Amino acid sequence: MQASPTKPYRGGQPMLQRRFSETIVTRPMPTSAMQVIMSTTSFYRHHVFFCLNEREPGHPRGCCAGHNAVALQGYAKDRVKAMGMAGPGQVRVNKAGCLDRCELGPVVVVYPDNVWYTYVDEHDIDEIVESHLRDGKPVERLRLPDA
Repeated sequence: MQASPTKPYRGGQPMLQRRFSETIVTRPMPTSAMQVIMSTTSFYRHHVFFCLNEREPGHPRGCCAGHNAVALQGYAKDRVKAMGMAGPGQVRVNKAGCLDRCELGPVVVVYPDNVWYTYVDEHDIDEIVESHLRDGKPVERLRLPDA
């Protein structure tokens, strides 16, 4: 399902169209949704995605789940909440499927900064949360190459 602001305006209010198969349903866009879409800033200051992909044991590419990624994603989410940084306009920590950087894993990416990290333990997660998410300084020692 796709959603996007579109013209024409009805009574000066932008319309939201959703495509359901081949049928397009048009209805007035809620003001809060319009503000988010029209905003020049992201809904979250930082949106963090942890790869939790799991492959069969011995797969040549490996998998992030095999490196304790599930537990460390949960730890990061709890840490962000405990520091009072969670929620709209702040930080969101999410689970993700394969981010296709398996050989470098486990991996996490921070948007909108487009900074990719690898990590080993809670100390690394603390450093990413405190230095990058709280203080705005990427952690160079954990950073992955852009391409």
